[in-house]
Amino acid sequence: MSDAELMSIGSFAQRCGLTASALRFYADSGSLLPAEVDPVTGYRFYREDQLAKAVLLRRLREIGMSLPSVNSALGADVVDVIRSVDDHVTTVMREAESVRQQAASITTTLAERTRLQTARLSGPVLASAIEQILTATTDDPDIAVLGGVHVEAGPGVLTLTASDRYRLSTRTLVSNVDSAAAWAATVNGDDLRQSLGDLRRTSSVSVDVTNHGMNLRLIGRGDHHCRFVSEPFPDYRSMLDTLPAVTSRVEVPTATLLHALEQRSADRIWLCSNDKYLVVRDVHGDRSSDIELPARVNGPTIDVWFEMTTLYPAISTAVGAEVLLDFRGPEQPATVRSADRGDLTTLVMPIAAPCGTTTTEHTP
Repeated sequence: MSDAELMSIGSFAQRCGLTASALRFYADSGSLLPAEVDPVTGYRFYREDQLAKAVLLRRLREIGMSLPSVNSALGADVVDVIRSVDDHVTTVMREAESVRQQAASITTTLAERTRLQTARLSGPVLASAIEQILTATTDDPDIAVLGGVHVEAGPGVLTLTASDRYRLSTRTLVSNVDSAAAWAATVNGDDLRQSLGDLRRTSSVSVDVTNHGMNLRLIGRGDHHCRFVSEPFPDYRSMLDTLPAVTSRVEVPTATLLHALEQRSADRIWLCSNDKYLVVRDVHGDRSSDIELPARVNGPTIDVWFEMTTLYPAISTAVGAEVLLDFRGPEQPATVRSADRGDLTTLVMPIAAPCGTTTTEHTP
């Protein structure tokens, strides 16, 4: 082979992304031998066809594969290399989860002296409440707090609240700790989501807080540590206090309304009313496709549009057989809550009516 076909270790290093010292190490370990070594100077040279192997070696090391595993992969076929990478990722994830749990145990132990018990309640009840409230979170990396659940505790109560800007859900639960001091923080939504399986299977859970997070202490199961979100949660109580007065109230069976919404394939929902019915209208204005739901209607007729992804979760998580819909006009948030239980309340933002539709023309 001519010298023109060989690359110096410096040139080869630049092209494959490894340093010259790393190439010397991998040569000494037998992972990637140079094509030639000058017997006088000791300079090392590499061929063009060694680049792919060098790049693969670098990438495997970058994901943390051990050198023996890398050496085995470099000599294997493509299928075996893919299997090795998948096995490595599985191992890393398992180890990371183990480390997370151990770290949570360590921090919990260290913070034990500052632990404050804020609530004690049924595991299944808390799991149900968390599931309902999590539907109002959003995964927005620019606003991490909207992926969390705001938890507030006081004597005898625990309140969970979340908002994705278009919907706000809040639920208040009865706690068995009457002496709890007032406390509030926003808790990581993913951590709460991971606790649901164990919460559903435990009769009682104690909610403790420290400076580092909230701990769910489950009888007969391991504790779950939920991290805090550092960003401040929106001042939702001020927003609730300044809402306009309700102008119309509609009471309708929850299951009937859900069934009607499920019959609509459009991404927008058009709700109207008259004295006896709540009408789920065809978005194209086809009156023959109206779905009329017997309802108790108080106040003026309504004509409001919603996004399906905003309205449906609010109805589906409502507590009770009957749902109350409080309307404040086509541009103000509507309130969704149970007709017989007020511990879960959801605000849903309407959307503007599409061009070409009018409230007077299409009122039932």
